[in-house]
Amino acid sequence: MNTEAWNVGLYLAKRLTEAGLGAYFSVPGDFNLVLLDQLLKEPRLRMVGCCNELNAGYAADGYARERGFAAAVFTYTVGGLSILNAAAGAYSDDLPVLFVSGGPNSNDAPAGHRIHHSTGEQNFAQAAECFRPVVAAVHVVRRAEDAPAEIDAAIRTCLARRKPVYLEIACNIAAAPVCEPAPITLPPPPAPGDPASHEAAVRALSARIGHAVKPVLVAGGKLRAGNAAGGFEALADALGCAVAVMPDAKGLVRESRTDFIGTYWGEVSSPFCGEIVESSDCQIFVGPVFNDYTTVGWTTLTPPAKVVEIGTDFVRVDGRYFSGLRMGDVLADLSRAVAPKPASLEAYVRLREPLAPAAAAGPEEKLSLRELRRQVRDFLAPGMSLVVETGDSWFNGQKLRLPDGLRYHFQMQYGSIGWATPATLGVALGAENRTVLLTGDGSFQLTAQEISTMIRQGADPVIFLINNRGYTIEVEIHDGPYNDIQNWDYAGLPAIFSKGGGNAFGVRVSTAGELAEAIARAADFNGLALIECELDRDDCTSELLEWGSRVAASNSRA
Repeated sequence: MNTEAWNVGLYLAKRLTEAGLGAYFSVPGDFNLVLLDQLLKEPRLRMVGCCNELNAGYAADGYARERGFAAAVFTYTVGGLSILNAAAGAYSDDLPVLFVSGGPNSNDAPAGHRIHHSTGEQNFAQAAECFRPVVAAVHVVRRAEDAPAEIDAAIRTCLARRKPVYLEIACNIAAAPVCEPAPITLPPPPAPGDPASHEAAVRALSARIGHAVKPVLVAGGKLRAGNAAGGFEALADALGCAVAVMPDAKGLVRESRTDFIGTYWGEVSSPFCGEIVESSDCQIFVGPVFNDYTTVGWTTLTPPAKVVEIGTDFVRVDGRYFSGLRMGDVLADLSRAVAPKPASLEAYVRLREPLAPAAAAGPEEKLSLRELRRQVRDFLAPGMSLVVETGDSWFNGQKLRLPDGLRYHFQMQYGSIGWATPATLGVALGAENRTVLLTGDGSFQLTAQEISTMIRQGADPVIFLINNRGYTIEVEIHDGPYNDIQNWDYAGLPAIFSKGGGNAFGVRVSTAGELAEAIARAADFNGLALIECELDRDDCTSELLEWGSRVAASNSRA
């Protein structure tokens, strides 16, 4: 690159590396080919070609979860509208993903031309307008001289707001000359909080907690967006109270903590966790997302009079709202302002009845969901990344006690089935250690072809695919023939997708002993391992049954 004159594509490549990017996900199309040529000249960037744009977007989503920033490159409209669903998912989970579209020739709009890869209307803003509701900003570059400012603004916004951004670059300017990139700080420094609001909020919070008898501390999914896990644990240490997580915050708090009581999820909470949280007179939620999924169809007992909410940039306490804040700063100062309040943890210790660990099944016993969880739990190790698909895999994941240092990824707010398999590609390429995927056959069928990209890229995930011949989560919400699917030879797919090239194997297991043998083989294997686990159709968690019935009741309200 040093011997080349700077152009739009090289400028973008430079900024992507400065933002910490090591790989980007792409699907070629005629409007982005020259741009891809320029990106390929940057040796620090790895191009990962995906099977389709939606999968590329999901892979970028997974990569952003591991590395804090990701990018996907696709073609105008026909590729953009395919990847749009992934952009919406990234937006829902506060993921900084730069969605880069090649655009039509800059001469076409003023000439009034009708172009391909469009709906046939002479509206060159269609793609950008489709993205606008699900991104933090839209940047369209049709003149080379505008590119540096637009690229810098797009990446800054993406990183500062932790939201996806749409950047469209006209195909005929991708190699057009521009100025050399000036020094820049990426990610940009965080904006300071409002000192007056911060001081008042901490004072109000400490007063409310000080008057409480039995406060509890509950982490929500926005804790990650607030980059405040350390501040949360500091507050937990200061209070000495019971500590729980909402389902979408699984993995954000160390489960080895002596004050950790599990997942608060209403009627499907961890044993004795729901009783402790709902009986508390001061429920301190940090970064919560209250939706119909996390509240089990709006049935959780979290009345406003009891709830204290600390958001990424606000605090709500005793009917007062404080804005312009930074979650980490609030937690840090609050931890220095409160006294220990251990009553809720003491109540949990009194209430809790130790649960006997699940007994190992005999080698010849038919494989059950309980035995699958037990063996997966024993396989997980610190430093691994665990990806969990939408569906009963959510509940199986919640039941796993996570070792410290394991990174846990799933998508609850958007809940798009099929997300997890291509997201595993991104996670595996961004992670430092082994990635494990828990998925179901129904979800897997939506995006299965990205297994081929994993093999091509040398990724080595271990995939536990639960084959119960249908959409189990939909069955428990509302059953019908539409929840049945065609059975596949899932274990045979690695051989099909690799066609003898790359390291991958698949195996089908139906007994506890076969699963143990497959896991042992996968542990020593330097490549992708797909373990198809044959289970009865009705072998699901009791929590899914309860949750599904309550969500169904919420959906069917008159």
